[in-house]
Order: sequence, then C-alpha cells, then structure tokens
Amino acid sequence: MNRPRILFPGLKLILCAVMLALLAACADLRYYAHVTHGESALLLQRRAVKKVIADPATDPKLAARLRLSQQARQFASAQLDLPSNRSYTYYVQLHRPYVVWNVYATPRYSVDAVLQCFPIAGCVAYRGWFDEKKASTAAAQLQAQGNDVYLSGVPAYSTLGWFADPILSSMMRWDDDELVGTIFHELAHQLIYVKDDTAFNESYAMFVESQGLKQWHRSRGEPEGDDRDQAMDDGFTQLVLNLRERLRKLYASGADEAAMAAGKAHEIEVFRQHYAAWRDQHWPNDHRYDGWVARPINNATLLPFGLYDQWVQAFAVLYRQADGQWPDFYARVRALARQSKAERENALRGLLKSAAGDTARAGAVPTA
Repeated sequence: MNRPRILFPGLKLILCAVMLALLAACADLRYYAHVTHGESALLLQRRAVKKVIADPATDPKLAARLRLSQQARQFASAQLDLPSNRSYTYYVQLHRPYVVWNVYATPRYSVDAVLQCFPIAGCVAYRGWFDEKKASTAAAQLQAQGNDVYLSGVPAYSTLGWFADPILSSMMRWDDDELVGTIFHELAHQLIYVKDDTAFNESYAMFVESQGLKQWHRSRGEPEGDDRDQAMDDGFTQLVLNLRERLRKLYASGADEAAMAAGKAHEIEVFRQHYAAWRDQHWPNDHRYDGWVARPINNATLLPFGLYDQWVQAFAVLYRQADGQWPDFYARVRALARQSKAERENALRGLLKSAAGDTARAGAVPTA
C-alpha cells in the first residue's frame, strides 16, 4: 500500500464538543465553537453517495470512485465485522485541499508533544482546525511561546461515531487502496477507542486497515499488493525514529542551551546524510521522501512518526491467536483496552516478543 505516513499524519480530528451543553464544560470556548461550526458545515453540505452517483452531472470518474467506496463500506461490515451504520455513505465536496489542519507542538528542547486534552477523546499530540488561517495563527502563537511547531493538512478524520462521517473530496486524491483502507481504519476506531492512548488506537486501526485490505483484494481476485512500498515506508520511519532518540538523549544530557542548539542542528544534518546514504543504497531510483527531508525539520515535525505502527505487529499476533476470526480478535482487543495503560503496554510488548520469535524461527531474522 503506497501510503507514506508522513503525508497523512493524524487522520483524525477528535471532536470534544458536539453540543452546547458540552461546550459549557470546556475551557477554550472559541476553539470548540469553531469545531462545532466546522462539523456542522460538513453535515449541511453532505449528499447521499447513491444520489451523487445517480446525478447525471457527476463526473464519471468520481462516480466510479464513489461506487468503489460503497463496495468497501459494505465489505467492512459484512466481512470485517466493523460497524454497520451511515458513516461513509455520504459525500461532501470541499472547496479546499484539506478538511482540517493539525497543529503539532513540542518544547524547543524536547521530543515530547505539548499535549492537547479533550473531555471525551483524552490527550492527543495535536489540535485540529477547519480553517487554515486559524491553524496558522495557533501555530504562530505556540511558536512565539518558544515551541517547535508543525502544521499539516489532513484529508480525512473521524468523529468516533458521533456523526455519520462522510467521504470527502480531499480523499479522492488517494489511490484505491488508500481510499478503501481509510474506510476500514476509521470504522475500526468507531468500534474500539481508548482514551489517552494514541499509539494503541492507531496501531490497532492500522492493523485492521492492512489486514482488511488483504482480505479485500483476495475477495476480488486481485494481488494483495507489493511489499516494497511498505518496506521503504518502514525504513524511512525508522530513520526518523532514530533521529528522535538521538535528540531525546541530547536534551536529557544536561548540556547548556547553546550546546543543545548546536547538537540539535548537527543531529538533523546527520539524519539527512543517513537518509541520502540509505536511499542511494536501497532505493536509488525512488525520491519520494526527498522533499520532506529538504524542508525545515524540528522536534514537532517528528511527532507523527511511530504513532501509527508502534504495536501493529502485536495486533498481528493477537489476530493469529484469534485464528483470524474478527469477533474473537475484537474481543481480545477490548480486553486489552480495559487494562491500565501500563498493563496494556506490558501485554503488547509480550506480543511483540512473540512476533519477533516467530520471524526468527521462520529464518527472516538471524538469531544471535
């Protein structure tokens, strides 16, 4: 699946407030009023997909993509045991490139996010805005406070089942796997979501997306896809995570601010050198990440990496333990979700060790 995570960081804008009663309980009334207005605007603009397809004025290419989305929507409930509801049965034509813009922030000498906390969704590493100018203003304010910031456009998000999430015109830029996989991913969030545990939520949904796509292709007699893109994506993500760990150690070293500033610039330049060597050795004709690497890099630009795949292999083990039966798999995921975060992460680490052992026994990884 050709979907580099750096291009779509944080597919979800989590909505804390959907009613004025809830707004009254929130500290930042202006922000929640903005979110409520943005979501309301989408609800007012949406049209039933079947009506869009039947409309003679609809572009045939759009109609074909929408028909595919509805096939995927039906498959998700019938074959993957995902929620059967009205989500992704509506379409909204946006008149902007993204539906929301996410603002990430970290302290200047920290790789940990300035968390944004909401009564329902808990704390996440970003805040989303329906208006790019408002997002830019929020980013500028955080930067003026001395933080590193990163502003990223987002093509789709989830309301976690509060509303019937529509298919958005911003999603039509994706290839078929990205479109279909996102429907699986977001419906998985509607089924199970754990407050204050982004890595768990995203890794779980990413596994459902990946495994769901495999079953989707098999059901249609299609190839399951080339692992090359995933391998390159994983390799690049690891390079970024390595940079983040080096920066984490630097910031914990007790060095003075001047030394940390110089060390930060040095580590980022080393990362660029490592990237160029890795690309030239393994992917000499593929430059998909060059633009990202060439742009300014700070702590906040590193935040989205690892959020989506930290525990994916653990969920793969859980799925095998469930004998590939989705209801049993979801029951096991819910059991993890009921545990404390420490207990849950300990269990996931155990599953990862099991996954590593399986890989080693298969001969893919040399044993020590």
